[in-house]
Amino acid sequence: MVGEVVADTMTEDHKIAHECMANVKEDIKPLLDKHWAETEPNQDTIPLDPDWNEYALLDQMGILRIFTARKDGALIGYCVVMMSKSIHHKDHLFASTDVIYVKPEFRKSTTGAELIKFAEAHCKENGASLMTLNMKVDFPFDGLMQRMGFNLLERVYHKCFLGE
Repeated sequence: MVGEVVADTMTEDHKIAHECMANVKEDIKPLLDKHWAETEPNQDTIPLDPDWNEYALLDQMGILRIFTARKDGALIGYCVVMMSKSIHHKDHLFASTDVIYVKPEFRKSTTGAELIKFAEAHCKENGASLMTLNMKVDFPFDGLMQRMGFNLLERVYHKCFLGE
């Protein structure tokens, strides 16, 4: 499975796919840098430093699911999901987003919605009971989520202890 596109679909003028870490790692790095620079509130104290070995291990374990949007082969967006048994509900798999990002020039298109729909369908087909998707408060897309049938579940607060 390493390096393969597991499943894909064409929409508008782009391709949405479920890909393995080995297939997307180098393509995702520049977008991840842009994503972090655009949305991360603690850039001065917590540098971006992904644990690629842990991502690879989670991919091998079948927990990590990477969904990509590509236009002419170039990566324009991604939705990374962790799918695992719930420790609160032992008979259920939950799908939780790690990160989701679409390049700014594609945000007014259907790319984000198609990416989420594809991820949702994959998770549902693979036994997930529910899916949670989080977003930064300063970069909301609540309207899209509500139109897609998602409900607001909780609010999360954070406090950075570094630099205090």
